[in-house]
Amino acid sequence: MSELKQLSLLDRLEEPYEALLTPNEIFKLLDADMLRRLAEDRRIEWKPASFQGHPLGEYISMWANTAPEGGIIVIGVSDDGRLEGLRAKGDPYINKMEKNPRTFCPDAIVETSRIPVTNTKDNCDFVLAFRVQYHKSRVVKTNKGRAYTRRGDSKYEVHGAELLELQADKDELSFEAEPSRLSYPDEFDLKAIRSFTENVAGIRDMEEGHTREDILSLMHLGDSTTGEFQPNIACTLLFAKDSRKEIPGCRVRFLRFDGDEEGTGGKWNAVKDEVIDGQVPQMIVETDTLIESQIRTFSRLDSNERFTPQPEYPKTAWHEAIVNACVHRSYGNGLKTTNIFVKMFDNRLVIESPGGFPPFVTPENIYDTHRPRNPYLMEAMRHLDFVKCAHEGTRRMRAVMSKMSLPDPEFQEKESGSFRVRVTLRNNVHQRKAWVDVDVTEVIGTLLAQQLDENEKRFVNFIAEHGELNVTEAGRLSRLSWATAKKILMKLVERGILRHDRRRDIDRDPHARFRLNKPE
Repeated sequence: MSELKQLSLLDRLEEPYEALLTPNEIFKLLDADMLRRLAEDRRIEWKPASFQGHPLGEYISMWANTAPEGGIIVIGVSDDGRLEGLRAKGDPYINKMEKNPRTFCPDAIVETSRIPVTNTKDNCDFVLAFRVQYHKSRVVKTNKGRAYTRRGDSKYEVHGAELLELQADKDELSFEAEPSRLSYPDEFDLKAIRSFTENVAGIRDMEEGHTREDILSLMHLGDSTTGEFQPNIACTLLFAKDSRKEIPGCRVRFLRFDGDEEGTGGKWNAVKDEVIDGQVPQMIVETDTLIESQIRTFSRLDSNERFTPQPEYPKTAWHEAIVNACVHRSYGNGLKTTNIFVKMFDNRLVIESPGGFPPFVTPENIYDTHRPRNPYLMEAMRHLDFVKCAHEGTRRMRAVMSKMSLPDPEFQEKESGSFRVRVTLRNNVHQRKAWVDVDVTEVIGTLLAQQLDENEKRFVNFIAEHGELNVTEAGRLSRLSWATAKKILMKLVERGILRHDRRRDIDRDPHARFRLNKPE
């Protein structure tokens, strides 16, 4: 009897039955007839056949952040509800469209379905429906780092204080604590895990009997409550055999450029381009080694009139910048596929990491504010002796730069496609007028190095770095005339500092090369 009453009540409602359905129920029942009866509302959006890419990612982010149940996007339906279909677009286009959620909003929970329809030309066709679940524990962002939600009947971008409020409303869990999809123990480096857990046990003076999984759980690198150890993202970053299976962007790309600017297209001026990936500790060590191989060392005249070797950047500064980039970057929020970049120019070293500053951290308070984005990863790295304590790293960077009379590190939040933190170390290249490359002093000796004037130092430093120099290049380097530059180079030859190929007449061949006068 009660069932009959309920049916009669539904019959008396002015709105159609579909108006009472949840997004989940609509998605399960969705067919051509229902599509014709439905209209765009708080649960569903129509989009034309051409709709994909970043705009689709924004709408997926919108539904993933819209309580209580998210919503549905149907591709292949015009704004006025006509069923256009997708078959005419072809399989490659449609297959790419079905991958769009993972490409442009990878943290969203999305289910896809092809719905058979008869299109406007009375041909058999289909439309594509995306069911986007509301994410209860995370603000879902696009791969550009933008977050959206729905207000009224419109998509609305959330940023600034509103974004922080939305994160607080969701009681957002750290991405590093989410379960890993990799299989334990098969896809993990057990030797590295054993070394780490033994180190933790020793530091904490733990009693015997604790398994390595017990210690990993204690360090918040996974969960053993179900009886089997389930590693999380932080554990994956530290110990996975191939962390890029989970986080494709877990890598460092190193670029060295010729000059002070990054060229594009035909003027691309990268003279070195290398990629480093692996476990985070291994990635830091290998990046350190690569940077150190590119850092130039100069001999600077000290107060006692002696030349002392000095690198163009203090190692502590760039090491801390690399550690911070690897430990505090955003690995989620649509940035799983984004790399860390290290860019070396003649006048600066730039480290860029995915994601903006953590909440409440700014360039102005970065030396005094401690809000790690990945606290479990950071704590593990502390036990591996890669990080020290709260905000000590940035202070140490500033201190060692100041000790070398170099500018303070620059911290910026930049947006170009997606948010990123940029740390810039400047080498104050103009001070090199008073410096001599350490390779030069080893060849010509300290006494001769002390006697070089500014242009002579500039020429021999250039040759020490690049191997050779001709008169035309020397003129451009010093902004002197060809004749004056030649005179300086020949004077250095007479003093035994440089040599040139005597088979080539300098007056007749302006490209004759000068080199340091050392054994081949």
